[in-house]
Amino acid sequence: MDDSRITKEQLIEKAKKPAQDALKMHPYYKGKIEVVPKCVIRDIKDFAIWYTPGVAEPCMEIFRNPEKVFDHTNKANMVGIVSDGTRVLGLGDIGPMGALPVMEGKALLFKYLGGVDAFPICLDTKDADEIIRTVKIISPVFGSLSAPTPFLRCGPGMPKKQGPG
Repeated sequence: MDDSRITKEQLIEKAKKPAQDALKMHPYYKGKIEVVPKCVIRDIKDFAIWYTPGVAEPCMEIFRNPEKVFDHTNKANMVGIVSDGTRVLGLGDIGPMGALPVMEGKALLFKYLGGVDAFPICLDTKDADEIIRTVKIISPVFGSLSAPTPFLRCGPGMPKKQGPG
């Protein structure tokens, strides 16, 4: 008889391990994502290129030709991950702060699997009109905004749903 069979209890304990590890690792790293520069910064003089006064030229070029935003910024590679925390991975309504670790995890997946920079946007409202307005007014920063399907159906003439999830 083979004694190497895994019992049901052992499988249950094994299934608990990722949650136990998560409780240790999340505080250690203080989250999963960070913002780091893509450009070279050798010394303080480089800020004259990347910030002021040099940055004025790309700004004015974008002002004259808005499509240049994709040449001079990370907009094309930036996704906003929107949630109000009402439907998070089967956890239910855990609020925007409770949703933040999941949204950071989604950002991590975007970067790791697709090379796309993503940023969590957890909104402290469940009002669909307020969420839609917020997404519209922050949209110039992002090439795309990611939200669960029920939220995406909240456009004009569509039945109201209870927030993005």
